[in-house]
Order: sequence, then structure tokens, then C-alpha cells
Amino acid sequence: MSALFNFHSFLTVVLLVICTCTFLKMQFPAILEQKTGFRGFFWKAARIGERLSPWVAFGCFTMGVSIIFF
Repeated sequence: MSALFNFHSFLTVVLLVICTCTFLKMQFPAILEQKTGFRGFFWKAARIGERLSPWVAFGCFTMGVSIIFF
């Protein structure tokens, strides 16, 4: 089943994209400078990770626990 049709997998993919984009922006800031177009989507994901980092961390922790135990 595709990650788009399974809600649990979709949330996992979204959290991984947010965390990956935030990490890349911190390590290589020149990669995510473009704020429009296709790369703008990743810039927005990195911005979400920067601004909502406690909530994203809580979401990653919760997702990890649910994957391990359920």
C-alpha cells in the first residue's frame, strides 16, 4: 500500500521530510535558499522544523514509539 493511502505511513513520511530538510538547512544553508518552486517546498518544510521544533520532536518520538510497539 502506498504511503499516500495509509495515514500512519503518510505521517511518518511527513515527519521524515521535515526533519531531513531541517538538518540539511542547518548543515548546508545554500541548498535551501530558494523560496519558490519545487525547492521552495523543502524550504517551507525546513522552516516548519525550525519554528515548531518541540512539536516536531514530540511527533518523532511518538511516531517512533508507535512503530516499535504497534
